[in-house]
Amino acid sequence: MALHRVARFADVPENRGLEVQIADTKIVLLRVGDHLRAFQGECPHAGAPLAEGALCHGRLICPWHKAAYRIEDGALCEPPALDSLKRYRLEVRDDEVWVDDQPMSDAHTPPADDERTFVIIGAGAAGTACAAALREKGFGGRVLLIDRETGAGYDRTVLSKFVIAGEMPPEEVPPLRDEDFYREQRIERMNAEVTSLDAANKTLRLADGQSLSYDAALLATGGTPNPLTLPGADLPQVFVLRSKDQAQRILGSAKPGQRAVIIGDSFIAMESASSLRQYGLDVTVLARHAVPFAKQFGDAVGKAIRALHEANGVVFHTDGNATHIEGTASVEAVRLDNGQRLPADLVLVGIGVSPATGAFTGLPLEKDQSLKVDGGMRVTDGLWAAGDIATFPLNGQPQRIEHWRLAQQQARIAAMNMLGGDEHYLDVPYFWTWHFGKNYDYIGHAATWDEVEFKGDPDHPPFIGLFGKEGLLVAAVACDEERAIALLAERMKQPLPVDEAWRLIRDLN
Repeated sequence: MALHRVARFADVPENRGLEVQIADTKIVLLRVGDHLRAFQGECPHAGAPLAEGALCHGRLICPWHKAAYRIEDGALCEPPALDSLKRYRLEVRDDEVWVDDQPMSDAHTPPADDERTFVIIGAGAAGTACAAALREKGFGGRVLLIDRETGAGYDRTVLSKFVIAGEMPPEEVPPLRDEDFYREQRIERMNAEVTSLDAANKTLRLADGQSLSYDAALLATGGTPNPLTLPGADLPQVFVLRSKDQAQRILGSAKPGQRAVIIGDSFIAMESASSLRQYGLDVTVLARHAVPFAKQFGDAVGKAIRALHEANGVVFHTDGNATHIEGTASVEAVRLDNGQRLPADLVLVGIGVSPATGAFTGLPLEKDQSLKVDGGMRVTDGLWAAGDIATFPLNGQPQRIEHWRLAQQQARIAAMNMLGGDEHYLDVPYFWTWHFGKNYDYIGHAATWDEVEFKGDPDHPPFIGLFGKEGLLVAAVACDEERAIALLAERMKQPLPVDEAWRLIRDLN
């Protein structure tokens, strides 16, 4: 280990980080009062430059996907990252900042001093986040992570954005945790299907007949893509997209120059339209709405995203519904109820997902087959749920929100409560969507608004739009305004007047 002079104290701004480098190692310097801290310079989730993030309320918020870290010690506060920041020893000598070239040692795995068994059903975003949080918070008992998909526990968000665009091979989809983590943290993984659960007796049964007992359990089985129930929907070139295997089958069928019809205008559908068009297919979207995402983003941004797709050759049809898929051994066309025929070699269905709760029929289910949880993600004694299957209270109203980061936040809350805590969801939902090289960020959850104002033009990013209701900020949408959204991700945890939000955004520049 050796200290290296990297900057002057006066070089480190008070309202953002300063990136420095020792050989190939990037480090971010942060001010904490009259002191400095040195942490790894790239977010452990996806490598975002943390110096471009926002500092707010004692936290550093990642510019890309809004993971949050405590600036005092780098501890993880909010996902999608699952690790705290590596910290580097630092000294200040006569206004010069010297930093060690090796990080401080990490905390070790909790000792196996607990006889309890915690079971997590589902190894996706929520399940993996819960397992990591249990160990992070000191649980030393048995952690069993069960999933019916072989090799579960990877980043599904890249499938529609990059994999079927041909930009990322399926085998390179990043795992949420590497094998060393599971081994070192003593997290057992089981490839199995849960067929039933007895919450009163805290037991579950697997498809092979095996029965397991638990002391606490998290249900995190996610969503199942809604199938197309039309004649011809069983043809081999009709796809949904939820897993690496499905992405692999799409790539095995798709060839540049072919014709793809996307049924639906969900986020998965529209991201897939962008990706397949970039892969070289002719793409037609059979959309339910003339303006995609208007419900979430408003008309101005929805129209801008549709225009972006059309400028890249995507064709939209909004005046008909599919009645059947033509073809015998393979797809030939999609027939509409208005008599139109859309020639097709491939059909991708993106009409939403349903909660994967088929194994939990013994539990009370909502009309949409989700599980109702309280603010601490509890279903009943000893049982919690998170992610796509959970209807939870948000601002006093029951909501089910299918966001990747939200599922991880809920899972971390569940983990703390499984350990006896009393944590509740008090955060702000956030998601991102990717279209033709443009990333759109959305923070909040607004069913309605009475004002919207933009800085910049949605047709020509960068831009940010703020949605207000009765003077308070209820949501924001942006493209290429990552630091502003990172700041709002923290500030919107408390009521924030729209005027003050604009002031905060101006002060960033």
